[in-house]
Amino acid sequence: MKFLLLYIIYALLYASANAAEERPKFNVGIIFANKNDETEIAFRTAIERANVFERSFELEPIVEYADTDDSFMVEKTVCKLIAQGVIAIFGPNTAGGTDVVSSICNTLDIPHIVFDWTPSEALSDRQHSSMTLNVHPNNILLSRGLAEILQSFSWRSYTIVYETERELQQLQDVLQVGEPSNNPTTVRQLTEGPDFRPFLKNIKLSTDSCIVLHCSTDNVMKILKQANELRMLGEYQSVFITVLDTHTLDFQELLSVNANITTIRLMDPTDYQVKNVAHDWEEHEKREGRYYRADPSQVKTNMILANDAVSMFVKGLAELGIVEELNPPKLECRKNRAWTHGRRIIEFLKARSVEAATGRVDFNEHGERNFFTLRFMELTTTGFLDLATWDPVNGVDSLEKEDASEKRVGEKLANKTMIITSRIGAPFLLNREPKDGEILQGNARYEGYSMDLIDAIARLLNFKYEFVLAPDGKYGSFNKLTQSWDGLVKQLLDGNADLGICDLTMTSARRQAVDFTPPFMTLGISILYAKPEQPPPDLFSFLSPFSLDVWLYMATAYLGVSLLIFGLSRMAPADWENPHPCKEPEEVENPWCMSNTTWLAVGSIMGQGCDILPKAASTRLVTGMWWFFALMMLNSYTANLAAFLTMSRMESSIESAEDLAAQSKIKYGALLGGSTMGFFRDSNFSTYQRMWTAMETARPSVFTKNNDEGVDRVLKGKGLYAFLMESTTLEYIIERNCDLMQVGGWLDYKTYGIAMPFNSPYRKQISGAVLKLGESGMLSELKRKWWKEMHGGGSCSQAESSGGDTPELDLENVGGVFLVLGIGLLTAILIGMCEFLWNIKAVAIEEKISLSEAFKAELMFALRFWIQTKPVHTASSSGGSSSSSSSSSKSSKSSKSSSSSSSSSTKRSKRSSKSYARSISQSTKSIINGTHDLEKNDLSVHDKLRKISSMFSLKSAPSVPSVANVHLEPPPALKHNSQPNHHHEVDKHTQMVREVAQQTTLTSDDRSDCDEVEAQQPEIDEIPITQTHQHHNHHHHHHHHHHHKHHDHNHHQQLDDQQPVMQLVERTPNGKVARNGHASIGSAEV
Repeated sequence: MKFLLLYIIYALLYASANAAEERPKFNVGIIFANKNDETEIAFRTAIERANVFERSFELEPIVEYADTDDSFMVEKTVCKLIAQGVIAIFGPNTAGGTDVVSSICNTLDIPHIVFDWTPSEALSDRQHSSMTLNVHPNNILLSRGLAEILQSFSWRSYTIVYETERELQQLQDVLQVGEPSNNPTTVRQLTEGPDFRPFLKNIKLSTDSCIVLHCSTDNVMKILKQANELRMLGEYQSVFITVLDTHTLDFQELLSVNANITTIRLMDPTDYQVKNVAHDWEEHEKREGRYYRADPSQVKTNMILANDAVSMFVKGLAELGIVEELNPPKLECRKNRAWTHGRRIIEFLKARSVEAATGRVDFNEHGERNFFTLRFMELTTTGFLDLATWDPVNGVDSLEKEDASEKRVGEKLANKTMIITSRIGAPFLLNREPKDGEILQGNARYEGYSMDLIDAIARLLNFKYEFVLAPDGKYGSFNKLTQSWDGLVKQLLDGNADLGICDLTMTSARRQAVDFTPPFMTLGISILYAKPEQPPPDLFSFLSPFSLDVWLYMATAYLGVSLLIFGLSRMAPADWENPHPCKEPEEVENPWCMSNTTWLAVGSIMGQGCDILPKAASTRLVTGMWWFFALMMLNSYTANLAAFLTMSRMESSIESAEDLAAQSKIKYGALLGGSTMGFFRDSNFSTYQRMWTAMETARPSVFTKNNDEGVDRVLKGKGLYAFLMESTTLEYIIERNCDLMQVGGWLDYKTYGIAMPFNSPYRKQISGAVLKLGESGMLSELKRKWWKEMHGGGSCSQAESSGGDTPELDLENVGGVFLVLGIGLLTAILIGMCEFLWNIKAVAIEEKISLSEAFKAELMFALRFWIQTKPVHTASSSGGSSSSSSSSSKSSKSSKSSSSSSSSSTKRSKRSSKSYARSISQSTKSIINGTHDLEKNDLSVHDKLRKISSMFSLKSAPSVPSVANVHLEPPPALKHNSQPNHHHEVDKHTQMVREVAQQTTLTSDDRSDCDEVEAQQPEIDEIPITQTHQHHNHHHHHHHHHHHKHHDHNHHQQLDDQQPVMQLVERTPNGKVARNGHASIGSAEV
């Protein structure tokens, strides 16, 4: 019905045209290579359509056929057309012979219109084609469009397949515009068909998964079908067909392939002009008796371009408005006379823009079409789908919305089970331990970081997956001899896997073979080395803060300072002291003997001080400098002692890669065929070059088949082997093996990524999922889980943290301190025993008993720990004068030696008031008992006086300082063998002793008050005073003088002047001395 309606319309139009005034008719010529060509049909139907719709003139087509490869035949055909008065020449429809036609038309100013590809001309040749217009897209712009489309694919490398020199010339222009990437492009010429399989196998071996196919339309399907047979049209293979008529081929057999097949076309099948061409073609076939169902999507490019060429010429000629002036040219090729209207028509056509079936048609000054639209299509299961367009102004413009594209990929993913290739290597992928009776299958056989990461991505993108191990268990390295890859990379290139994940480093070599997602982990090469064995604890480790030289210098300084103080104190007057400060000194003493100076020095450096201190400026300066020295050394020792006792210094013999390169004792290696090995092999850094040379020449080989072997060699090497490996694996190992450590930092910087074949349609989705997991912290959480928690992770960290910053010290660390203490204690016990035995000897002599008896008595007394006081050993009354004399002499010496230190002794210690009272009471009773003995015993005057002196030499509280010493110095007359008939002197002294004893006895009330007045007890010093005190003495002296005139005068004068009288002098708490003839002892007075 539709065709009948169109036929009626055409008939009416034709009748109307005939009824009107007869239109001018102009001849147009067309040259074809073959008869009944599809382009000829399109040309004739375009003329017929133009004659129907254009009423101002009519075109008469004159069709000629010629071998376009024969220039002479082409020239003869052109001259024949010119002789028939054509106003324009179209064609030929092939590139051959176009230059001949263009040159003749340029000479005669005949418009020449071309609708096929022609090579770009040099600027010097364009002046010979100024009368030519080419409706076909400009070759340079078309090349630019192809290049930009290739760039939008993001192909890293590709192989260009061309068939003839004509295609190669077209593709040369494409390459001149610029490569879509910096990777090399392989160009291969298609071998002679029809069997192209050997040619395709070579491409497959090259690992190029992207092909740019530029050949004749007839060979396109042959090549694609044979490539499919060779499994070259898998999901990750891409084919870009640059033939503009690809859309006219039948791809029904290839709709099920997973390859990404794309192509371009110049027109939109939905455009009405394209539909008109298809309808005219169909009508023409009917008139020829052939039934043909024309589909607009099956219209070839040359047919559309022929239609656009006729349409553009007709519209231009009509708009020019010179139809009435046009006279058919009467020209000949032999004569160079030009047509007057030809150049005007061409210039007008160049200047105008026409909307045609292939889009807007514009020309530049050289007659080349400078605007067109390329439509980029992808083969789907339902046919070709327009994805984007390209034009010289806007470039690539996507027709498909991003959401729709992602939805399409998402639907594809949801219906697909992704094959994941990996390798066993902790913690990325491990064999799961089956429970009792459990049989593991599929993904349940494995666990690890890689499994968890893929599982997280699968949950985001909603796809299924299956892990498959690489047969050789390798990462993937390129073998230059075989020109092939192994490991995970080979699985991806062979199309056996969709994704590859493990500790796979993203190297430049691998990037040329496969694609990667953004990195999910960063790392670097580091050195795995065995921890030095902890040295056994040193018994004398407390000496470690100072070196042996320092200790020797300190000992020398100690001895030198002691000697210097000893020497200076003997020269300095201030260090000679009066032993009896209350007397005019007859002699002075120097307390700085060698034992005291050494004690001062050792007490200072030990921080304990000394009982006595120097007084002279010189000795004080020496002591001050020694104190400063001791302060600095003591603080330095204290600061360093903790570090030396608590920190076992395990110094490694290597600290960096430079240390490894600088020595030859410790061997080092890496994983064979891994990225670490490649890093040292390809490095230009001198240190790493030396290391690579050492590793390469080492025998036996220092390279290992896997990381476990390298770790085992480090453990067994005992510090003689180091393993270079990636820091992530190294961290995992040292978290579980506390005998290993990392030496130095990273030697480089690299990343891990998920590998996939080039041009994977899922790259964008997988990469986006990795970025999302990184932003959410999931990647860090997975690393913490598999590095710090799973399979014994963190055991070494916990062991280090449990001890704190200061580990406990064992006895071995401080045993030397105990040893020194023990030696000192044993030495002290030995000295004490010597003193004990020496004292036993003295006691035995004084008491006139045997050594065994003295030893037994002293030992028993020493074992009575509850007794705090000890009586002074003196001779008994029956002992005779000799014993008394010995005891008195000993007591006198003791009193003399203790006088110099009594002041300091009383300041250092105090007894309780009760002990003080008991001591005085006991002393009083002793004195009273002594006086009774004096009255009973028939002693000589000499012995009685000595007895009195001995009694008063007793201290009222021998063990308590600050108690008065009652001392009566014997009369000088006794010292000089004075006459023994002075009994009145003995009586006098006896009476004085009794009075003192009675006055000293404390009452019960006094004892109860002792606790309250302890702090106020006066200090009473024994001070012998020579004084003519009483009249009785004076009278005695006078009597003595008159009755003993026969004695020596000097001797009597001595007796008169030095007659002693006992006077107790009280030293009050404020230090003053009361010389009032009596002493206050406790609360009593004498």
